[in-house]
Amino acid sequence: MTALYVYDDACARSFAPFALTRPLGEMRAGVELIRRRWERALGVAACGSLSAAHLEHFEEFDAPPVAVGTVPAGAIVVNSRCVVSLQPGTARADVWTCEGRVAAVRLGHELSAREVAGGDEPLESLGAAGSHVACLTGRWLDNVWDFITTLSPLLREDIDALGPTLECSMPADAIRLGSGNVFVERGARVEPAVCLDASDGPILIRAGATVRAFTRLVGPCAIAAGATILGDRVSGCSIGEMCIAHGELSGTVMLGHANKGHEGFVGHSYLGRWVNLGAGTITSNLKNTYGTVHLWTPAGVRDTGETKLGAFIGDHCKTGIGTRLTTGSVVGAGSNLYGSAMPPKRVAPFSWGEGDALGVYRLDGFLETATRAMARRGVALGDGARRQLTAAYALRSEAT
Repeated sequence: MTALYVYDDACARSFAPFALTRPLGEMRAGVELIRRRWERALGVAACGSLSAAHLEHFEEFDAPPVAVGTVPAGAIVVNSRCVVSLQPGTARADVWTCEGRVAAVRLGHELSAREVAGGDEPLESLGAAGSHVACLTGRWLDNVWDFITTLSPLLREDIDALGPTLECSMPADAIRLGSGNVFVERGARVEPAVCLDASDGPILIRAGATVRAFTRLVGPCAIAAGATILGDRVSGCSIGEMCIAHGELSGTVMLGHANKGHEGFVGHSYLGRWVNLGAGTITSNLKNTYGTVHLWTPAGVRDTGETKLGAFIGDHCKTGIGTRLTTGSVVGAGSNLYGSAMPPKRVAPFSWGEGDALGVYRLDGFLETATRAMARRGVALGDGARRQLTAAYALRSEAT
């Protein structure tokens, strides 16, 4: 069988605050994780990722392990920054391109994981097995904020590609607006008085999801399996598996197993896994000057060129009630924020405290909280994940 590996190049490894705790292939882009998008496109299950050394022990649900040995000849290595279409592609090629760039190669020889340890090697330098080239439809992520800027078109394409393949039915008591496609998979629970507004884009609700009465879903919008929407307006969002969402959300991605169970606006933001936003947590997504948003990156503060951009919140972050995050905030993984004072735009990983008076979250306390939070969703913090988070904690000063 063909082996598939997902490669994080140097650019992917700079996508703070998420790269500290997960391979980029395990990020949600549009409806689906990037790794699963590649599996669907090529019809091949991933058996490993080629990622940064501190992610060696990463483990999460069906995610493949980080490769530390030899990648066999004939294996397909794909670039995790290429978000391929959910339309089936082909695995019968030696090189795959997307938008004029090399997105994947079939190896012509064995490859040691150490050879790509730094992420500096482009795929075309790895040596393809032949010259047969196939073109794939998709988009590239060149900056972390591209997850948000590409969200709306991705959702439109993904829902219209995935929806017709599912067994769906329209809930009799729901209110439907607009002429766009609405796909409610059999097994989803949509209560009476839910408004499904497909005037500006399609809507997808997967089996096992619950949408409570008096929710207004505005397309393009996707609700994953096991997610629960508790009310208010959810517009242009991708809500991942087992998430809880309440209050107004706009143009936002919730990766999965995140909790926003109370009121408070969140717009044009990305919430990592196991994030919990306390009641009344609010993000700003538009400057008072209507100017472009500047965002902290490991290479320095960058002008994104975007006028609407909220917060990027790393895995396992927690906020207390009434927390306010300013436009273009980056909250490092494992942080615990509380109090009425607004935190700085850049919060270092594993921070603890209020406003500018941020200390360091003790590792034992963080791991204990993570264990409790995950157990509430019936998930155990495994030994591998504990080791990986400990390695990320050791790098917190370098990620500042």
